[in-house]
Amino acid sequence: MELPFSSLQTPCYVVDEALLERNLVILKQVIDRTGCKILLAQKAFSMFACYPLIGSYLNGTTASGLFEARLGKEEMGGETHIFSPAYREDEIDEILSLCDHVVFNSFSQWEKYRDKVLASGKSAGLRLNPEHSTQDHAIYDPCSPGSRLGITLKKFRPDLLDGIEGLHFHTLCEQDAAPLVETVAVVEEKFGPWLSQMKWLNFGGGHHITRPGYDIDALVSCVSRVQERYGVQVYLEPGEAVALNAGFLVSTVLDVLENSGNIAVLDTSAACHMPDVLEMPYRPPIAGGGGLGEKAYDYRLGGPTCLAGDVIGDYSFDEPLSPGSRVVFCDMAIYSMVKNNTFNGMNLPAIYLKKQDGSIQLVRKFGYEDFKTRLS
Repeated sequence: MELPFSSLQTPCYVVDEALLERNLVILKQVIDRTGCKILLAQKAFSMFACYPLIGSYLNGTTASGLFEARLGKEEMGGETHIFSPAYREDEIDEILSLCDHVVFNSFSQWEKYRDKVLASGKSAGLRLNPEHSTQDHAIYDPCSPGSRLGITLKKFRPDLLDGIEGLHFHTLCEQDAAPLVETVAVVEEKFGPWLSQMKWLNFGGGHHITRPGYDIDALVSCVSRVQERYGVQVYLEPGEAVALNAGFLVSTVLDVLENSGNIAVLDTSAACHMPDVLEMPYRPPIAGGGGLGEKAYDYRLGGPTCLAGDVIGDYSFDEPLSPGSRVVFCDMAIYSMVKNNTFNGMNLPAIYLKKQDGSIQLVRKFGYEDFKTRLS
């Protein structure tokens, strides 16, 4: 893929509007085929310069807290939903002024705020924990033993459902439709008696709908069956699927070292600019790069921070790297800008938008004041 990266000061994120819209077209097809509603999960992608485009395809946004809720309401509109493990007393009134759906994590939180919610006329829901894991990423598994997320069947209180209009579950992470179908079956088995009492069911996120090979027909069948059987409106809340493979992190090699192999030090950092590389962990793809031994020249890529473990991964290239070489990481729109930080005084990468006409627009550039004003 040809992008005019050579003219951009690095490090920088580049989001490609055409690639973003390609994902949105797929998601809109699911909406049209099922009548479900799809919301952007802002926790994955909050680049609001893209919200007008996203909002022209999707039904709104979902938030994990007050600031995300306000951002979605102000910059995209449509429906605004929120879920939090617990809400603050000094924020709940503003949350209710912004959000259409408010999902509670426990019956105690529902009892605490029930009167306020009912007085506001907003739709209240409860998050379920079906206690059914379908993934291997423990850090992202809300069904793991001891999880704080969602209400288990053992703790479910049918006597407190008066005023509750919907149920929510979110158990997937970067998965196909089969784990969703499996999870829905478990939810029906455990919570089936109460599903038809609801106005809506929210299947959460983690659906990699726009990934090549995703079984969209199975998703459509599952959503349609649930809506027809229980007479509910189904919501999906993908984050990654909205901006999957639609962004890049462009970096420059600063130095090349040798210590039991070649090491290239870049001007970007796993710890600061792509934290999921260390948290998940995973090895991000590189444009034109391969695994060790696949191409002629092997390198370990690392960041310029003092953290010994600030290592992005081991790669190979067709040509040797040297100071000034560009390295372009792929699929960097999601869980990057929303999680980056200024550890060691690292500057935040600039944000660019590649427009449909091929032009590159600078959306935001950061500097010393952004670093300093966060600290005092």
